Amino acid sequence: MRPIYLFSISSHPDAVSVNSLSITFLHPQIDFSKYDAFIITSKQASKALEHYNKSSFENIPALCISQASAKSYELLGGKVLDIGGGYGDTLVQKIANYPKSMRWLYLRAKVVASDFVACSKKEGYNIEEAIVYESGCSKDILNIEVPEESILIFTSPSSLECFLQTHRLSHKNSIIVIGKTTAKAVPKGIEYLVSEKTTIESCIALAKNMNEN
Repeated sequence: MRPIYLFSISSHPDAVSVNSLSITFLHPQIDFSKYDAFIITSKQASKALEHYNKSSFENIPALCISQASAKSYELLGGKVLDIGGGYGDTLVQKIANYPKSMRWLYLRAKVVASDFVACSKKEGYNIEEAIVYESGCSKDILNIEVPEESILIFTSPSSLECFLQTHRLSHKNSIIVIGKTTAKAVPKGIEYLVSEKTTIESCIALAKNMNEN
């Protein structure tokens, strides 16, 4: 049975979990009273809010990109306005369901992979952005030694990019990515599979199935 490696900031008991990113939380000054709703695309955005006075934002609902990001905001005590389909382009559709007068604040990383904000702004939606965290490659992912025939799971473009700084993908590896945004980061000529759902659990299920066949 081939070992399964999960490159993510989350872990799973059925894989060798490698923390792929080091997160630095930033503390920009934010006047939360200016906004009607948040846009949250990662757990780190919710964690960044822990550095602010909860009473200043606790009544602001959030449009979340996935079930996981929604859960992270709920654990903070926030209310979820709506949940996207795991990709940035699904948020464009969700935002379009609300009035253009609605004032959104996108709590984001310094570097993002999706252009959904630009797309929504072109349609006249009022979205401001606050960079609340930045990520860098962890020592764990840079230094990990991976057997050639392993199953490798990447949960974000940045996790794959960090891995490729010090490793090469072998044709003997089996590559699983969590969604089409991460798939775009796979080097040309390397075969990969995309998980059915944009969840780690779905990736693990696919990896287990590969081990059984």
